[in-house]
Amino acid sequence: MPLVANFLDTNILVYAFSEGPKAEVAQALMAEPFVLSVQALNEFANVGRKKLKLSWERIEEAIDALSFVASAIVTLEQQTTKAALELVGRYNLAFYDALMLAAALKADCSRYYSEDLQHGLLVEEKLTVINPFR
Repeated sequence: MPLVANFLDTNILVYAFSEGPKAEVAQALMAEPFVLSVQALNEFANVGRKKLKLSWERIEEAIDALSFVASAIVTLEQQTTKAALELVGRYNLAFYDALMLAAALKADCSRYYSEDLQHGLLVEEKLTVINPFR
């Protein structure tokens, strides 16, 4: 997998398909090389339908576009789940947040962009959580 520093959480994707100041920040992050997880695409589909009120056709188009521009998409495997379980206890995280972080670590990313986790958290001495909306 190519080395890309930036990993984007689902909320960045959701804001990128919204309007307002957060949309601009999210779109700027997506202008740089970034990595996603299959989990982020799945969560985006769910939030896109429920909160953004997107049609299934528009969601499919958005996921195709995200998949095309992402430098890499991390798949979820048993080892990723196991790594997430270790992160849950070590950092007192919710499981699905830990699963996203495990995917970012698997991709050798150094920055994890999200508004959902503690800004500045250093995970495994190599992945820094950054809230770009601060």
